[in-house]
Amino acid sequence: MRSIFWEDGVRLIDQTKIPEKFEVITCKKVEELGDAIKRLAVRGAPALEAAGAYGIALAAHERDFKDVEEMKRWLKRAAEFLASTRPTAVNLFVGIERVLKVALTGESVDDIRKLALREAEKLAEEDIQRNRKMGEYGAELLEDGDTVMTYCNAGRLATVDWGTALGVVRSAVEQGKNIRVIACETRPLNQGSRLTCWELMQDGIDVTLITDSMVGIVMQKGMIDKVIVGADRIVRDAVFNKIGTYTVSVVAKEHGVPFYVAAPKATFDWGRKADEVVIEERGREELIYCGNRILAPPDVNVYNPAFDPTPLKNVTALITEFGVIYPPYNENVPRILKFD
Repeated sequence: MRSIFWEDGVRLIDQTKIPEKFEVITCKKVEELGDAIKRLAVRGAPALEAAGAYGIALAAHERDFKDVEEMKRWLKRAAEFLASTRPTAVNLFVGIERVLKVALTGESVDDIRKLALREAEKLAEEDIQRNRKMGEYGAELLEDGDTVMTYCNAGRLATVDWGTALGVVRSAVEQGKNIRVIACETRPLNQGSRLTCWELMQDGIDVTLITDSMVGIVMQKGMIDKVIVGADRIVRDAVFNKIGTYTVSVVAKEHGVPFYVAAPKATFDWGRKADEVVIEERGREELIYCGNRILAPPDVNVYNPAFDPTPLKNVTALITEFGVIYPPYNENVPRILKFD
């Protein structure tokens, strides 16, 4: 099923509950959706793009309006609120801005509601199709019998459906290739162990879990053929992905293991460089506690960035819905993705 969809409100899989429990929640108000984004009930750049899009549709439906101008003012405020929930994943802003732009062309309350929801649904469907295309292109990079390392979760749960990095694996398996996956746990919130392992096991794909600190030894032993990760933002000199991705890229480069990034065009923020991007810092409790169990002294100093920049020089190729892009990226990205 889709990770996020519209059904009398925004319905989404609560990813904080997996793997202990599978639960679909409904957000009836923009504030509820914003909370779901902040606490990572919905996460992953493409899924956040859909969340931003559906968020504008939700804002258009959640209350009554005296007139069109009041409604448009409210939609703009809702857009600002939604954009403030996660500062690093550029797809969130893309989804918000796309649906808001269309909605603001409406001339009546009902017209705006229809336009917003129609555009959000269109965006969600496009995400599935572009993930499928990425999967097709990326699967050509995998050989029968390959073992693929992945980091964090870039699968169905991180998109509307199919996945980016895991979409490549799924497409290769669909082609009949025997692919094994080694998933890093991805501390501190364990999206790899909780979500990636759960997804792949649901699909019957061979997956082995390792701790993040085991990346070096499995590379050293020659256990990994390829690394494929997703991305939250790609700028002219770096890929921003879950904290720890940079470390994986360095180890892969040291051992001659190809390091691929799978991401749609909407993840590219090609007008910026890494030092211009705000990296989200999350709460200290994520490091100090695991559930209700305390792992560190409560008053210890904590540094908890959610993402890190991996230099593009460490990336073997970028897998997109428009094809696989190889270096030199400064020439090939704008040409293939048709950026100005």
